[in-house]
Amino acid sequence: MASEIADADIGPGPNSGNPSDDAREWLSLEDPHEHRTWLFDVTFLTSSWTCIYGAGCPGIDPEPAPELALGCCTHGAYVTSGDDLAHVRSMIAELDTEIWQLHCDPAEALWQDSEGWWRTRVVDGACVFANRAGHPAGTGCAFHLLAQRTGRRPMDTKPEICWQAPLRREDHETVTGHVYTMVREWELRDWGGPDTDVSWWCTSQAQAHVGSRPVYQVLRDELTAICGAVIYSELCSDLDERVNSAQLLPHPAVRQRS
Repeated sequence: MASEIADADIGPGPNSGNPSDDAREWLSLEDPHEHRTWLFDVTFLTSSWTCIYGAGCPGIDPEPAPELALGCCTHGAYVTSGDDLAHVRSMIAELDTEIWQLHCDPAEALWQDSEGWWRTRVVDGACVFANRAGHPAGTGCAFHLLAQRTGRRPMDTKPEICWQAPLRREDHETVTGHVYTMVREWELRDWGGPDTDVSWWCTSQAQAHVGSRPVYQVLRDELTAICGAVIYSELCSDLDERVNSAQLLPHPAVRQRS
């Protein structure tokens, strides 16, 4: 069963004092197999956002630096769980000096912060797995290059947070055990609010809303991995109808541009 939520107050934009400036449409779907309600950010999923890495992405630091081709890899990546940690370590074991520019002892490529989170190490201003501009094997993520070399999808070789971004999944469990799971975009506020060390983020910028297909179609595999094939199919049915009827609320970044 599906229902629609039009909500101007969920997720106010970081650059706006008026919640209506970030008005969004939401879709809820009841999971047939779990005590779970899925809440999807329709406004983002039907938007024209696309990753512009290698196509003018300025990076996330205060000063735009598209020539460095570091994208959102500047601060390294968090490892989200024990399973993710085991996966990342297994992928590191497959990397060699040809496709990993900053190749090092695998034990030194990850570190554990004061809160217990495992993270990829930052070397000279970016993730240790980010090949710098001009590297012969290719600029960018070594795990991405590994996927290309072995015929896998990048999401099969990358850390979980890297392949999910810019999608963000949040689970909220009630006292009765029912779970409400939000699937939305990562926003600047998610990286630390007023104290964030991310100065530029693509989902909130019109510069990145230049794709030829809506997000829910482009990120089919990622969404399916997050919510499962059954829920994704229901999501597509609803969003296809909206797109075909042109009954969509434009993304805030596009509205700001207009």
